[in-house]
Amino acid sequence: MSRPLIGVTTSRRGGWRSYLFHRLALTRAGARAMRLVAGDALPTDELDGLVIGGGDDIGAELYGAKVLPDVRIDPERDKLELRLLEGALPRGLPILGICRGSQMLNIALGGTLHTDIHAVYVQAPRMRTVLPRKTIHVVEGSRLDRILRCNPCRVNALHHQSVDRVGRGLKVVAKDESGIVQATEGAGPSFLLGVQWHPELLVFTRPQQRIFAALAEAARAAKEHAQAPVASAA
Repeated sequence: MSRPLIGVTTSRRGGWRSYLFHRLALTRAGARAMRLVAGDALPTDELDGLVIGGGDDIGAELYGAKVLPDVRIDPERDKLELRLLEGALPRGLPILGICRGSQMLNIALGGTLHTDIHAVYVQAPRMRTVLPRKTIHVVEGSRLDRILRCNPCRVNALHHQSVDRVGRGLKVVAKDESGIVQATEGAGPSFLLGVQWHPELLVFTRPQQRIFAALAEAARAAKEHAQAPVASAA
């Protein structure tokens, strides 16, 4: 059985750096990565899994909020990721959303965002670091809890937006100490996980790398199922 192929969306502006970290994590997990960028042709190869990566802010008009000045958006990337999710979600394709990707997953399922977390969580520290300095508390027994096997856990923080109203079929499975949503997952059996931090940057942290291992395992199972011969009717 060949390694599963997982598409990874990134920003058009400097996103190749982020992609390298994703490719490393997925390679270590036994999967192949393919970068997906707005403006490029979509792959002809069948994807076995999908990572919606971090980077640009999401256009506020997609969830009925007021557009803030001085934010970097990419409407074409928004369209690409929504189209990918519209195709992947009904199929039960394994999906991991990271930072912006977690937010996009929530929007695709009808949820909304806090456009500026510090306007809502006024006591939350203004933390922005690639190092695991933020403490999160994970819902016991959740898929994420079974993957990470650390609770509380320490993660990095590079976001100023977060999930507000949770999308259809999602449930909150982690918050930080200020009450900000840090992870959601699907209520069904398919691998559907959104994390607000960047596990790809925590290359030496085993719990975070297990996220990619779990995605690769789910994608491998999906690939095997798709390639299994269909039994003919008697």
